[in-house]
Order: sequence, then structure tokens, then C-alpha cells
Amino acid sequence: MELWTIGAFARAARLSPKALRLYDELHLLVPAHTDPVSGYRRYSQDQLVRARLVARLRRVGMPLARIREVCDLPRGEAAKAVAAYWDEVEAEQRQRRDVVRFLVDTLSEGTTMLPVAVREMPARTMICSLRHVTGAEVNEFTTGMVLRLGDGTVPSLSGMEGAPFFIYHGEVDQDSDGPIEWCRPIPDEAAEAMAARFPDLTIRQDPAHREAYVRLTRSELTPADGMRAGETLEAWMNGQPEPSVPLGPFRQVFFGDPRGAAPDTPLSDVVAPLPLLPATAAG
Repeated sequence: MELWTIGAFARAARLSPKALRLYDELHLLVPAHTDPVSGYRRYSQDQLVRARLVARLRRVGMPLARIREVCDLPRGEAAKAVAAYWDEVEAEQRQRRDVVRFLVDTLSEGTTMLPVAVREMPARTMICSLRHVTGAEVNEFTTGMVLRLGDGTVPSLSGMEGAPFFIYHGEVDQDSDGPIEWCRPIPDEAAEAMAARFPDLTIRQDPAHREAYVRLTRSELTPADGMRAGETLEAWMNGQPEPSVPLGPFRQVFFGDPRGAAPDTPLSDVVAPLPLLPATAAG
């Protein structure tokens, strides 16, 4: 079997020798032979198909770890994996485009204020999961908690009082991982049973409070609209006769199912928890 030098193979594969050395170190494209004394790498013609696939996947920005997974799949499954990756890229690109538009609007004209409403929430018992996740992992975390606690066997409260929500204890994006906390209100009398059933989750109390909130529709469940809602709430609190200080981090409440919902269907509230007014607090 004829073996090619790294230079000849690099030209045929449309890769650089530097890239080939890196792919060898990562066990992504291992030479057919490496001289134990000189360290010279030699490649076979049979490796060209894999090498060219790696090069093309790198051109579309696929991470090396994911390329290795794709290259090890049968052709049909590899095609599906590439299509799934590109669907993710396009979804992320849409989100970036929305954020850029938000930034351009904010820098040009200031933030467009959205309607703010206020409601009171009673004290509630909650079952919670605190997790460090990046922006790319939020949906997986959310889906997992919904499937786990939303199967109809976990007792719930009715109306907005029983709607699950996130608490953002820190920023969540490509570089920051929160943490965020998924909370599901439950009846007080169910707390002991739920603690025994879900020992890895936390049972805790959410005190009575007011909530200033901005409502979002299905089409507004984007990072840009979340930023716009957060800035609206901050501006609203600063504009009150006595500027309000939130009790804790902002929340996002989910009271509707996005599956099959029309674009203008309200599904979620971005919330700033506020202290009760003195008269209310006193009863």
C-alpha cells in the first residue's frame, strides 16, 4: 500500500500540515503510519474521504469534537447529524440577529418600553432544581424538568400561582452559566411526599410578594425580547415615586405551551419580584 507524505496528503485533502498534526493529536485523523524514530507521518489514499469530510465540516464551523462523532457514523446517520447541526446553527443565527437588532435600536433610540403590570402572589411551597447551564443548554434543562415534573403525577396549584418559572441567579449565555433555578409550585401538604420522591431536588418556600411583569407572546420568546423586557422592568422600577428594589433576581414564568401556539399567543412573563406594600404586608 502506497503511503503519502504529510505534504502530499495535505494537498490532496485540501488541509494544511498543521491541521493534520492537530487532527492526529485529537485522534480525529490518525496517520496510517508514524515513524517511531523521526515522527514522520504517512497517510493512505483510503483516508482521503475522511480527511475531505473533516475539511468540509470545518468550513461550516462544526466543532472538532462533533466532527469526530459525525465521521464515526454510518453515512445515513452522518447526514442526519450534519443536518441537525445546521438547524442548530440557523437557530442560533436567528437569535444573534434579534440581539443585534435590539442593540441597534437601543443604541440609536433607546429601549422601547413594553407594558408593565403588577400582581400579588401568595406564599408558596416549591420544588426546585438549581443548575449551571449555558445558553445552549437551557432548552435541554427545561425540557428535562418539564418531562420529569409535568407528567401529571406531581400535585400542582391552579392558575398563575402554579405556573413553573426560572430564577436567573446569574447571566446565561455562551460564556456564562448562571446558575438558573427551575421552580414548580406545589401544595404545602405535598411537600413531604415530593421530598421523598425527588431527593435530588430542593423543597423551599417562596414568600408572599408583589410582581411587576412584562408579558411575552410566542413570537417574543427570544433572547432580544427577554433583554427588552428586563430593561423595561428596570426602567419602570426606577420611575416609581419611590424606586423599587426587587426582592431577588428576575424570573421568567411559563404559563402556556408553545407547541402549536399562534405567534400572538401570550405564553410567558418576565418578572421582577417586589416587596408587599405596607398595608398588604400588615394584613
